[in-house]
Amino acid sequence: MLGISIYLNEPLSDEQINYIHTMNKLGCKGIFTSLHIPEDDPSHYANRLRELASLAKSNNMELFADISPKSLSYLGFTWDNAEKLTEWGLTGLRVDYGLSDEQIANLSRKMKIALNASTITEENIQNLKKFNFIPSSVEAWHNYYPRPETGLDTEEFYQKNEWLKSEGLTVMAFIPGDGKRRGPLFEGLPTLEEHRTLSTFAAYLDFYHHPLVDKIFIGDPSISELTAKQFEYYKDETVYIRAYRFTDDQELIDRLKNVQTNRQDAARDVIRSAESRLYGLIGDFPVNPFNTVDRPIGSITVDNCLYGRYQGEIQITKRSLKANQKVNVIGQVIQEDIPLLKYIRGGTKFIIDWI
Repeated sequence: MLGISIYLNEPLSDEQINYIHTMNKLGCKGIFTSLHIPEDDPSHYANRLRELASLAKSNNMELFADISPKSLSYLGFTWDNAEKLTEWGLTGLRVDYGLSDEQIANLSRKMKIALNASTITEENIQNLKKFNFIPSSVEAWHNYYPRPETGLDTEEFYQKNEWLKSEGLTVMAFIPGDGKRRGPLFEGLPTLEEHRTLSTFAAYLDFYHHPLVDKIFIGDPSISELTAKQFEYYKDETVYIRAYRFTDDQELIDRLKNVQTNRQDAARDVIRSAESRLYGLIGDFPVNPFNTVDRPIGSITVDNCLYGRYQGEIQITKRSLKANQKVNVIGQVIQEDIPLLKYIRGGTKFIIDWI
């Protein structure tokens, strides 16, 4: 499941409201917000939370709020009646401290509770079982890490998730946004350090294709228009990639603006467009030798007339290959989208946007 983050340190703006509606149309089903409320501003937060909850409900989206015991009291609640926040439209609360295992188990019978995935222990789980918790109502949420070099190690992250999943818990993690980033560091809000330098969509696909992550939330407040376009195409399971062109042959470029499909018998070294040769995308269009140079990862190529019956086959290299006089290099996937290539598997659709 895809989710976004909306922060309430300021009144909800038209931009944030439009972002919620836009992301919902792109398949987003969850909202995260933080309720670490300053002492001098509790009433504003209550009103903003009600408004955000109403928006979430009208868009059929979950709403989880990160909350401390003090912030809960500012809103007029205690752990004994925290479930009444569901009447505002909240789905669940993310808690890091201030709640016993027995209280968590009791609350799990009334609403959803998200715990810190990194700090849950075997003892916690055994206690929750002893107090008859509802596993489907208790989720394991990883933190995001604003400071570079402090994000989680990938191997340890998945090791922990494997155990959490074995205990029947839903696992959530954050990826960075690439629109307006959250201060004060503006360095992205990923769970994994290796995602800090990836595009939002590449980080999303990394988690989406992994069985040990159930929910993926964008930690930063927004994404770029180009990233929104990638999510829009992916609703139809099409990977949208951008590339530079090395040819002035406009007819050839125009023919390659269509959605294509990697052959079901996926090759090790290249993505092979099924449409380019087998279904006549290039057809009898003659391809003369041109720019037959080395093919680094992400090279977009077309087999020329020297390849006989393979003439017209479009490929994208998944690894660096040497020059071949039978293969023209007509473009190059931009560096930011290179990580997307490994997710174009057998039968996966893709589209090239020339920039």
